[in-house]
Parts: sequence; C-alpha cells; structure tokens
Amino acid sequence: MTRFTLPRDLYHGKGALEALKSFEGKRAIICTGGGSMKKFGFLDKAVAYLKEAGFEVELFEGIEPDPSVDTVMRGADAMLKFQPDWIIAMGGGSPIDAAKAMWIKYEYPDITFEEMCKVFGIPSLRKKAKFCAISSTSGTATEVTAFSIITDYNKGIKYPIADFEITPDVAIVDPDLAETMPKKLVAHTGMDAMTHSIEAYVSTAHTDYTDPLALHSIVMIQRDLVDSYNGDMEKRDAMHNAQCLAGMAFSNALLGIVHSMAHKTGAVFADHGAHIIHGAANAMYLPKVIAFNAKEPEAAKRYGHIADYMRLGGNTDEEKVKNLIAYLRKMNDDLNIPHCIKNYGADSYPCDQGFVPEEVFLERLHDIAVNAIGDACTGSNPRKISVEEMEKLLKCCYYDTEVDF
Repeated sequence: MTRFTLPRDLYHGKGALEALKSFEGKRAIICTGGGSMKKFGFLDKAVAYLKEAGFEVELFEGIEPDPSVDTVMRGADAMLKFQPDWIIAMGGGSPIDAAKAMWIKYEYPDITFEEMCKVFGIPSLRKKAKFCAISSTSGTATEVTAFSIITDYNKGIKYPIADFEITPDVAIVDPDLAETMPKKLVAHTGMDAMTHSIEAYVSTAHTDYTDPLALHSIVMIQRDLVDSYNGDMEKRDAMHNAQCLAGMAFSNALLGIVHSMAHKTGAVFADHGAHIIHGAANAMYLPKVIAFNAKEPEAAKRYGHIADYMRLGGNTDEEKVKNLIAYLRKMNDDLNIPHCIKNYGADSYPCDQGFVPEEVFLERLHDIAVNAIGDACTGSNPRKISVEEMEKLLKCCYYDTEVDF
C-alpha cells in the first residue's frame, strides 16, 4: 500500500491570499522571515484578513535563511505562550520549514530535535493547531510537502524532517508574492523545483499518481524558468504553479541523492564565509547524479522519458541522457549558476576559485559522504551508492569532472 497526501485545500491564482478571510478560529500566529513580506505589504494584508475573520494575531518575525534548531525552539516557546489554533507560515521555504518544526514542538513540548528527525515517526498533530503555508518563492514547494529542512549549526548539517503529519492543512499559492523575488532567488528556487521533478520521476517510490505531476512540472519549468529569470512576470506566475506541482510529486514520490548531497554540503563550509545555497547546490549536482544513476537501466529509461517529454532528441536512452545533461548544464549557464563547487563563489556566482578551498573539501569529504549516505533522501535514489562511490561523486561535483563509474 502506498500513500498520497496533499493539503486539504489549495488556494491559487492572483489574490489567493484573501482566502485567509474565510478561516475560523480565535488566535493565529504568523511566522515569517527577513522582512520582504512586510516591505511589499503582504504581511499587513494577511494580518488584516485574519482580523476580519475574528482572529487575535501575533507575529513571529525574523526567521533566517536555513533556519536553525535554536530558532525552532524560540518559535515553539512563543507558540506555547500564545496558544494559537492556526499557525500561518508566510514567505520562502525557510520560514515555512521552521514553522513546521515549531508546530511539532508546540504540540509536543517534550519532543527532542533528534526525535523530530526520525523519518515518518512524528506523532499525530492538529491537537492544538492547524497549519497554513503561504509561499513567496517558486522552488521549495514546502507549502504542499511532508518535509522541513532545519540546520544544526553546531554540526554544520542540514537535517530533513519527513512525515505526512507536517503536510499543511491549507496552502495558498498566490503569484503576486512570487513577483517580488530577486533575480538570483528566481534562478536558485527554479532549479530546486526542476531537481524535485526529475528526482521524483526516477525515485524508487514514484507512482502513477506522482509521474504526471513530475513530467508536467518539468515541461513547465523548461518553458518558463529562464524567461522568468529575465523578468517576464507571466512566466514568473506560471513558475509559481510549476514548482507547486513539483512539490506535490516529490512529497509523495520522495527524492534522491542530489538532495542528500545538497543537504550535507550546504552549511558544512560555513566557517569559510558562506553557504552553498540549496537550489544552486541542486543545480550543480543534478547533471552528475543523472550520469551516475543512468548506469542503472531502469533509471536510464526514465531519464529518457523525461528527455522525450522535453523534446530533446536522441535515439537511445544513452543519447537521451546525454542530451538531458547538456540541456541542464546550459540552463545553469543561462541562470548564472556555476557547474561545480570549485567555481562557486561566496556570492553564489561562477568564479575561477570558489570560497571552498580544495584542501578543506578533501579533508571533509569522507564525513560529508557518510552523512549524505545517511540522509533521508538516499533510500529512494534509483541506484544504490556506497560511501566510496559517494566520495567519488562528490569529487566530480567539486572539480566538474566526468562520472565514469
């Protein structure tokens, strides 16, 4: 038996934020990030709509990119004091992911972060509050997923929390919010969405219910992402839908080692002055992982299906895989994303020598590989991988060398 879970309600289209006026309850807490929602007036609108519905509203602001365990604990404390019956998470993936983790701690104050990270091991939620996610970026799709990514800065590791319990009750996908994204964020979130779709389609957990969502979102992203990056707002609006469809696919089909590697390299070099931004990491690693996974015949066949849907040409699965890899690398060029860690600058743009020194990468390589193997996303990757192979694959992602194993 396989499960397919999505939010009970999904409001989409311009002006969808107004759905908050129809909510019923007494107290709502809005969790949000660094200020863009306030700057562009969306936070004030949300508060006004909730007050119109009769809610007392409290704000938990300032959730950082790559939210920390400490932020989660502070937010849960705020919820325990305020006792909301609705948690409204508003912004990019970071505030929504953080609010999901806060929700767990609010409902179960004695649970530890380690217990929260047990895959599909969270006890039943909704005893105290329901959850609404309002996305402002077009990539993570956390507004419809059973996942949350939280960073333990003491260990330099991003941990995925995975359980259908944290799938939001309501998702609001209003493209007006996405039109405020800066250009670099459009690129990174868009390639995150492309990675979600491709990994979901080849995952060992894919089903007839997830495949159409993955394939259609891939074609939409192919059609709309680069133009969205270059300022076409109609394409920007379409990308907001495409990334949501990708999220519906991967939340139910799961992911693979592109995400395992991105989770374990994202913060591990923070002591050298920067993070490898999640979407950019996915964009760099995806072509290498496709080359690795395509050594498995069934995976090669499914990558070939993707290339066919994208109309990339090729007569054999091998040719189609090569065309898919070449297309994705060209997409990275068009979006100003580097091809490898060695050329990943602290500002995320391509450069001759990135912020991660070669000797530091090699020194930490084994531990990164071990942690990536243990990541929640590795189990559904279509080709099994050893620690030794993971080290070799990560080296290919550092130096931009061919995957020949």
